[in-house]
Amino acid sequence: MIDFWEEPNNKINKKKLIIISIIVILIIIFITIIVLYINNKTARQWIDKHILQKEITQNNLANIEIEDTDNSFVCAFNKYIGILSKNNFKIYDSSGKKESEITLEIAKPIFDENGRYLAVAETKGQKLYLIADKEIIWERNVEGNISEINVNKNGYVAVTIVDTSYKTIISMYDNQGEPLFKTFSSSTRAIATAISNDNKYLAIAEIDTSGTILQTNIKIISIEEGKKDAENSVKKIYKGENNQLITNIKYQEKNKLLCMYSNKITCIKEDETIETLQEFQNKKVSYASIELANSSMTVEEKSSGLFTADSVVNIINSENKSTSLYTAESITKEVYTNNNVIALNLGSEVEFINTNGWLLKRYTAEQEITNIVLSSSIAGIVYRDKIEIINL
Repeated sequence: MIDFWEEPNNKINKKKLIIISIIVILIIIFITIIVLYINNKTARQWIDKHILQKEITQNNLANIEIEDTDNSFVCAFNKYIGILSKNNFKIYDSSGKKESEITLEIAKPIFDENGRYLAVAETKGQKLYLIADKEIIWERNVEGNISEINVNKNGYVAVTIVDTSYKTIISMYDNQGEPLFKTFSSSTRAIATAISNDNKYLAIAEIDTSGTILQTNIKIISIEEGKKDAENSVKKIYKGENNQLITNIKYQEKNKLLCMYSNKITCIKEDETIETLQEFQNKKVSYASIELANSSMTVEEKSSGLFTADSVVNIINSENKSTSLYTAESITKEVYTNNNVIALNLGSEVEFINTNGWLLKRYTAEQEITNIVLSSSIAGIVYRDKIEIINL
């Protein structure tokens, strides 16, 4: 057999040496580019713009025209943009093509999406729908007025109902629309609900304002036990500190329940231990969010000059506590989060980053941006007469 490296005359094959040398040089160049991208901000910005083409501008994207500007409600879910107007819900793909059109008897909607599921309810009304991809899976009418809805990645839905003889009622439905149980409260008001990814637990953040001191409770309910005996299904109640305001809760991986307060973010683990992930009472934190797949984030304003400030995004992984930082060279006007995507509205510019702190897309507009809809794979920049679509 002729040796791979040698010609029959035992001389080294020069052609193969040249090919190997080129491959080695390309690998070195590739590694050099990666090192520059990670460590050199100027090089990273040049690569993002000229090679990775992460910078996009208004009027150069696929878009959807809004026909009834005064009565249209926009949402993003899965890989679609939805527009509800006069009971007509139109679903568009990432190219702006209309994929589906369904009827929803809703005038002023509440949207909540998770993966392929979108829950839609009438604000202070009785109508409730669950949509999967482009079809209605089920619809229900509830007794009382709906104030909030929450859907998990498997299509289980928790509905917060007010204006009944109770202060709050939480109704739980499975992904086929079957009622599982109801839980009632005569003295506390539900601020937020969360359903675990494995459909085992329903968490309710409550505020008791009946006394002189504000009291926050986080109630964990076993869904399986709730189906058998709702009154005795409470697994655990965590009492917050006096006068401590809770604003949101969110189940993440491994049944970690993240709890966002006005001054900190904590994590309740499945073994019932609690740890603090972020504290921001002594920082100039303008925004915070736990609506992410497995992280929490805060935006802190830091002075960068006499009349300028940067927005420093601090992202903490809920599992291993690793921290990622991202700096936007402007003050953040609004923040939107979904799964592993964070959108920073900087006025006439939006920077989309991931939970590792890397830029996904930078969108520049010709005017002030006032509304953004966001899912894990698509974003819509909502103007009065159109929606510009960004694929993430």
